[in-house]
Amino acid sequence: MNITQILFWILSGAAVISAIMVVVSRNPIHSILWLIVVFFCISGHYILLNAQFLAIVNLIVYAGAIMVLFLFVIMLMNPNKTNAQQKSLWKKLVGVIAGGCFLLTWIPLIKQAPEIHNKVALLKDGNIGLIGNLGKVLFSDYLVPFEITSVLFLSAMVGAVVIGKKE
Repeated sequence: MNITQILFWILSGAAVISAIMVVVSRNPIHSILWLIVVFFCISGHYILLNAQFLAIVNLIVYAGAIMVLFLFVIMLMNPNKTNAQQKSLWKKLVGVIAGGCFLLTWIPLIKQAPEIHNKVALLKDGNIGLIGNLGKVLFSDYLVPFEITSVLFLSAMVGAVVIGKKE
């Protein structure tokens, strides 16, 4: 076993345990903190796949911005109030059935894993996820869609300010 495989298994184990803790934790603030750990583990996987840009974006956008926003919203909602209702047995049963159906959808993916791994191994030349290559493709082949997206974001921002403005 080389160091990459060892890191993969450590990151995978930490991600799975952290994801379970997100669901199991009774305190929503603890769930968010565990979710941040999951995002760090996913960024580690991106680095192992030589996709440094995705790793940094994942850390900045998800672990940095969105999780902090979730944390502020939950802290403003004051989760320590004791008005939480107990879930009935039917709701728990429906949740277990839905989770089981979700896990059943993973069976075909697990069966295809060796085939997908062989296809990915053919593509691995060491330069797939580098930022320079992404920038060249983004600003040459996809320049027009990139600029249209920026105009769309700008118009959405102006629209949000206009809608949110008090008269």
